[in-house]
This record gives sequence, C-alpha cells and structure tokens, in this order.
Amino acid sequence: MSSPYLISACTALAEELGLDPAELHTPGFAQWCMGHFELEGTQPVSALYSGHQFGHYNPQLGDGRALLLGEMMGPNGQHWELQLKGAGPTPYSRGADGRAVLRSSIREYLCSEAMHGLGIPTTRALALVGSDEEVYREQIETGATVMRVSPSFVRFGNFEIFYYRDQHAQLKQLADYVIDHDFTDLKDNAQPYHALLKTVVERTAALVAQWQLVGFAHGVLNSDNMSVLGLTLDYGPFGFLDQYNPGFICNHSDHHGRYAFDQQPSIGLWNCSCFAQALLPLLHEDGETAAAQARELLELYEPMLVKTFALGMRAKLGLVKEESVDQQLSSELLELMEKNKADYTNTFRQLSDITLNGDRGKARDSFVDREAFDVWTDKYRERLSLESRDDAARKQAMDAVNPKYVLRNYLAQTAIEKAQQKDFSMVNDLLTVLQSPFDEHPEFSAWAAEPPSWADEISVSCSS
Repeated sequence: MSSPYLISACTALAEELGLDPAELHTPGFAQWCMGHFELEGTQPVSALYSGHQFGHYNPQLGDGRALLLGEMMGPNGQHWELQLKGAGPTPYSRGADGRAVLRSSIREYLCSEAMHGLGIPTTRALALVGSDEEVYREQIETGATVMRVSPSFVRFGNFEIFYYRDQHAQLKQLADYVIDHDFTDLKDNAQPYHALLKTVVERTAALVAQWQLVGFAHGVLNSDNMSVLGLTLDYGPFGFLDQYNPGFICNHSDHHGRYAFDQQPSIGLWNCSCFAQALLPLLHEDGETAAAQARELLELYEPMLVKTFALGMRAKLGLVKEESVDQQLSSELLELMEKNKADYTNTFRQLSDITLNGDRGKARDSFVDREAFDVWTDKYRERLSLESRDDAARKQAMDAVNPKYVLRNYLAQTAIEKAQQKDFSMVNDLLTVLQSPFDEHPEFSAWAAEPPSWADEISVSCSS
C-alpha cells in the first residue's frame, strides 16, 4: 500500500524486544511494516495450515494476509517472531487481496495489548501502520497493517494439515521443531509427544478459564485460531461482556451460537481433541492404543480449567483460603448479575468497596433487586470473616485482579471512527489505559462507565 504512516507504536513492547522506540517512528519502519521491502538476511514466509471452522474441516487454509518477517532474540534470550498482517496477498490468500482495513487493524492492535495488560497469554502488537489506499470490503475503507509479535505463531491447524494428508514424516518434523523451539523442557522426556499434548491441553484449559474470568469472548474459536503455546490468537469479532450474559454471542456470523461466551470452555476441549487427533500417529503405532492415550490426556483439560477458574474467582472475590462454600458463593453472584443485567467488569471492580462491618459498596447500585444483593452480601461478609486480611488489604488485592478498564466494543468503535477522520489520539490513549487496566487513570474515568445505549447496535463479524 502506498504512502504508509505510523498510527501507533507500542513503546513498552519495543523496549522488551530490545529495540530503540525512536526507530519505530522513522519513515523506513512504516514502509517495512507495509511490506515495501525486506530486511537483508530475511526471507519472509507464510504458513500453510488447515483447520475445523465452525465444526467442519477445511482441508486448506493458511496465512491469507499474514507474513512472517523473521525471528529475533530479545535482551533476555527470549526468541520472538515478527509477523506482518495485512500487507498484501500471500500464496494462501485464495484469490483475496491479503489486505487488512483500518477498522480491524485497530481492534487487533488494541486488544492484543489489552489482553497482555490483563495478564492473559496473547500474541502482541508492536505497531499499527496506516495508508490512504482504498481496500474494498462491504464498503470502501482505508488499509492498515499490524506488526504482530509472538514467541511462535504455530497453530493447531499446522498439525492438522499434515495429519489429514497422511504426511506423518512432516508431522513429526513439526512436532520436533515445536519441542526444540518452544518446549525445551520436553526434549528429554521419555514420551515427548505425549508430553507435548499434555502441555497444550493444560495451557489451553488455563487460557480459556482466564478468558471467562475477565468476560472475554473470542468469537471465532476455529481450530486454526488456536495457538500451540496457549496464547490468545487472531483478534477478529471479539467482545468483552458489558451486562453479564453467559450466552453472549459477539460474532454476528455465528448464527447458532457455537462460540458464545458460555460455550468457550467446551469448545476449547473440542479443539484440543482436534489437536490430539492430529498427533495420533506420533503417540503410538497402534491406532487404538494411540486413541486411548490421547483420551487419557484430554481428561486433564477439565480439572485444569476448573482449578484455574476457581483460583481466579476466589482472587476476584478477595478470598485467600479455600472453603467449601466458595463455588456456591460465586455462582449465586453470577446468577444475580445475570438476572439484574449487572455490568460484569464494574460489578467485580466495585465489590472491593464492601467492608466487613459497614459499607455495602457501589456494586449494590447495579442491581435492581437490592434485597437479593443484600442477602448475597451477608453471605459474602460471613465468608470474609474467615479471612485474616483487613478491608484495606483486601481492597488492594481485589483491585489488582479486577480491571477497571477493558476494551469495550463501543470504545473500540469510537476510536475507529475518530481514526477514519485521521484523529488517532484515542487509539493511543486507549493503548496507554489498557496497558495498565487495574490503575485508576482518573482523566479517562468515563471509559469505565457502562456503555451508552447505542453500543448494542454495534455488529462485528468474521470480517472484523
């Protein structure tokens, strides 16, 4: 795309990578991010993969608009892959233009860093670069690219394509590469491929539990959008819960709710089963034995999911000890929130205002049925009496795990509309706030309020 210009750069990530942030503001960097030239010694590539999309196997997908530029080592010895998304067609674009529009690029750029700020494993975003060149989607839009960063972009689908093509030698080569590159502690394991499956299953379960804890809905959990490293990958029609609605569908293209918020835990396991199936030839030469071993390892998913969610929910409620009533206490709160259409993020953030012997907190104002909330609060206080922390210490701990800010769809949409008018200030301000979402940021406190009524009219789909 012609005449590229930098819209936003993630200084914190640049420093983490050992890069000079000033270099990101040079014309040459913007041109590189738009795919105008290759760095000496690099050979950009796109990856081939397949995957299950909305439950149906698609035999060939691949990076239709992503280009792996190369790999670098950070100051601490961590390796990072740099990937450009939206710079043009690749061998796997399937006749498409390989471009990305400003709208979708802003969403991915901001949400990548928002998830990192929340402490959730994710790919990262180093820079957002724009162009005035027209890109045709449902309407004419301007183009943009995102420089994505990750230790690896290997997906479940990279394994699936070799399995379904009966290319077992290539399947083994890929598995060995992933172990050598990303799971070095598994190299000396007596059964490295079993250990790989176990690790992927447990990381995926923990990741999905973390999504549920912050109210994040991915929107398009096809197996090709699942990271082998257990990272949040491919930000499209995502959405954070506003009102607590467990059946929330953020993807307008998801007509049957396959990827609704409350379906994510089961879909995570379903995708892990796709990955396990792809590994069967490596688990055992006998198919039935391999399948039995895979099923045994898949059984690790639910305990890890439940454990991670329970630990996270206790932290959100300011509880340190584990008591038998904890699960019921959190379930009753979620039921009340659903019935009263309470805001998910704000309710948990405001629970820290509840004191053991006095204040019932601001969260009470979010409930129409105040009497029911008071009954729950009495149970909560009774449970708090079993803890040793005082109100102030508990509030500090709760505010460190319950964010004040998340990337609500209306905030992203407002930033997009401003950016389309060449005002990129909100993109950069949102980046600053979302990098530290647990802080107060009083100058941006309006962004922590419940969304305006028009937010319900925002529609995002797989093209987003």
